[in-house]
Amino acid sequence: MKKLFIIKTGITFDNTKKLFGDFDKWIIEKIGETTLEIVVINMHTKYILPSIKECAGVIITGSHSMVTNEEPWSVALEKWIPTLVKNKIPLLGICYGHQLIAKSMNGVSSYNKNGTEIGTVNISLSLEAKDDELFKNFPMKFKAHTIHSQSVEVLPLYAVRLAYNAFDKNHAYRIGSNTWGVQFHPEYDENIMKSYINEVSKTKNLEVETLLLKVEQTQEANFVIKRFAQIVQKEVNK
Repeated sequence: MKKLFIIKTGITFDNTKKLFGDFDKWIIEKIGETTLEIVVINMHTKYILPSIKECAGVIITGSHSMVTNEEPWSVALEKWIPTLVKNKIPLLGICYGHQLIAKSMNGVSSYNKNGTEIGTVNISLSLEAKDDELFKNFPMKFKAHTIHSQSVEVLPLYAVRLAYNAFDKNHAYRIGSNTWGVQFHPEYDENIMKSYINEVSKTKNLEVETLLLKVEQTQEANFVIKRFAQIVQKEVNK
């Protein structure tokens, strides 16, 4: 039976992990009830990637690493991604995954000239998102949790921009019919976002109280993961 693979590209802060778990746990929680078999592959411990025939769908997580560092595990993953796209395997990249997919398809991912985006922010959808399988029936503006200093600066050729805001012009895109990248974090809830603000403030000068006060629920953003799992299930049932 084909499986939904979560490719784990990073580990959260120790304090955050103790309280709330890690990236893969948050994603699985947002998927909710499903008949899909879910397998987690941790790229930092073992990066033997599955064959295309095994993949019902793939989610690539966020990470504290930087795409531009081109660590060996990241390069291995980057080389694998175009095969998924070519074979039309449903693929969702989150934050680091979003940037790595773009890079693997000849886009440009690098440091955002605006610095670091962190906290609960406004996201706007492009007109193209109205007919998109992942974002259809979404409001044209919604809230999402973010933490990133790198972005997709240049989209791959033929990629369709789906979402943006004042900080990041490419907050979401689609390549082909079923490859998506989202810069925001649909797996975060309010507690995780607050934990990230507190942890990042230890090394960056942040307006912590202001950022914490702006943290709120992001139901639409959270639904992105469940919708993606539904797309995967639909493909499996064909």
